[in-house]
Amino acid sequence: MFTTRPEIAGTFGVVATTHWIASQVGMAVLERGGNAFDAASAAGFTLQIVEPHLNGPGGDCPIILHSAKRGEQLVICGQGPAPRAMTVAKLKGEFGLEIVPGTGLLPAPVPGAFDAWMLMLRDHGSWRLRDILEFAILYARRGAHMVPRVAAQVEAVRPLFESEWPSSAALWLRDGGPRPGALYSNPVLADTYERVVREAEAAGGDREAQIEAARRTWYRGFVAEAIARFCRETEAMDTSGRRHRGLLSEDDLASWSATVEPPLAYEYRGHTVLKCGPWSQGPAMLQTLALLDGIDIAAMDPVGEEFIHAVVEAQKLAFADREAWYGDPAFVEVPIATLLSPAYNDERRRLIGDRASLEFRPGSPDGRTPRTDYAAAVARAERVAAALGSGEPTVSRLGASGGDTCHVDIIDRWGNMVSATPSAGWLQSSPAIPELGFCLGTRCQMFWLDASLPNGLQPGKRPRTTLSPAMVLREDEPWMAFGTPGGEQQDQWQPIMLLRMLNHGLGIQQAIDLPAFHSEHWISSFWPRGAKPGKLVIEGRYAPEVLAALQARGHMAEMGGEWSEGRLTGARREKDGQLFAGANPRGMQGYAVGR
Repeated sequence: MFTTRPEIAGTFGVVATTHWIASQVGMAVLERGGNAFDAASAAGFTLQIVEPHLNGPGGDCPIILHSAKRGEQLVICGQGPAPRAMTVAKLKGEFGLEIVPGTGLLPAPVPGAFDAWMLMLRDHGSWRLRDILEFAILYARRGAHMVPRVAAQVEAVRPLFESEWPSSAALWLRDGGPRPGALYSNPVLADTYERVVREAEAAGGDREAQIEAARRTWYRGFVAEAIARFCRETEAMDTSGRRHRGLLSEDDLASWSATVEPPLAYEYRGHTVLKCGPWSQGPAMLQTLALLDGIDIAAMDPVGEEFIHAVVEAQKLAFADREAWYGDPAFVEVPIATLLSPAYNDERRRLIGDRASLEFRPGSPDGRTPRTDYAAAVARAERVAAALGSGEPTVSRLGASGGDTCHVDIIDRWGNMVSATPSAGWLQSSPAIPELGFCLGTRCQMFWLDASLPNGLQPGKRPRTTLSPAMVLREDEPWMAFGTPGGEQQDQWQPIMLLRMLNHGLGIQQAIDLPAFHSEHWISSFWPRGAKPGKLVIEGRYAPEVLAALQARGHMAEMGGEWSEGRLTGARREKDGQLFAGANPRGMQGYAVGR
């Protein structure tokens, strides 16, 4: 089978990320004696500089790792919670909102990415903080190569920056802004990270003490002070069409830290698939696999309409349960054992027929009654589509152009593995904090303004994130780390890749290169929280008869661009000691390296 590039093979180490510079940074760390945790941290901080439209220092980062030394897999939750002052009463009563805005300062949670990287580095890494951050500091100081999508994103929000967010204009429009193929620097962010390193090293020569000092500096020191001051003093235009201050305080940052927990697991075709807990959408992939476990996927053409139909119909059921039941388990009891149980999925599988369902059908685990409002989501999507179709400058005026995500997969020569999905804090998400050179995330847009719902807003609660790294064990041994950007599509594209590998014998690069698809049937996690019943987009390289067959089944199917579906990367380790890696060719950014 033809692939766009070879599947990387080696025995020393492999790195696959969504940007070639970050991949090479990770490999450089491995070459200099660092382990996978050092390499992932360095690559992660580098991604903030080379993909600033996809992630930033003020964003989030869940991580799944395998420690060869400990012989266990762990999840590091880098998803920060809502501020203590963020209540349903305030947003609905005082601000008159029905949904949380998708941009600005109001939807900012505690930024979790920095502490997630630091916690992994402290407990599993071997390098000092200065050595980890030197790559990001260099690119921020001297400039990093800007891919065309960075420049395009800046242009899309230029009117907002010029009219409403002057601090972002100062950072991203200076000298005309980023130009495709040219270097662009962020000297203020370089200063921020250099100061973090200096204050960390003031704690003494011990590596772990320096990392702890960096965590204090970020969440209790000058970084936290600047974040809280900016939120108090700045009113920022957001997608509500009004200006709001942020709600994050010094206490919010000082009282939070990243946490460690075991991953959720599901056994599929002799493999154990690992995901983050129901504070993420990750279990939806496990539910999809549980539903498909009783269907002969191996007998289907991996690029045929029967495969697409089966996968999408299973995902409709899984994502309906995501909406009805997932939330921060520190605040809500999620019936995850039942959702993944054979009996529950045997019953739900009967709902998958020969025709596409246009209904929204969450289940009733343990006899519970789901509460969702699909009709309202459909109406919101239609209103926004009508406004854009009429020429309203909603996107440019309010910054509602959204963002995306990054991903990192690394395996080192000792067998350590990392799958990490940093995101949020995009340059277009909220105004840049002048003293720091970065902006905050907007993950709280994923809450509902009904505290009684599983994903309803409560102070100190984690919003249910779409970020969803993955890991797979084979015969109880770590086999593959993989993941993708893509918001709602993360747990659509990942099972497509894994199903093709486990049922059709494909390698990583083969599975990534084959055309993919996504649905927009369920309620989106992103503003304006819309839904498009039955909508299915298949990549343009599918045969025309596949599209026709899906439409005949009742799917609201359409053909997308030829290379438009999927941002996947992956790395795996086989029994003979060989390491393999692959990365997405779409967008011409992702790359795998190794030797």
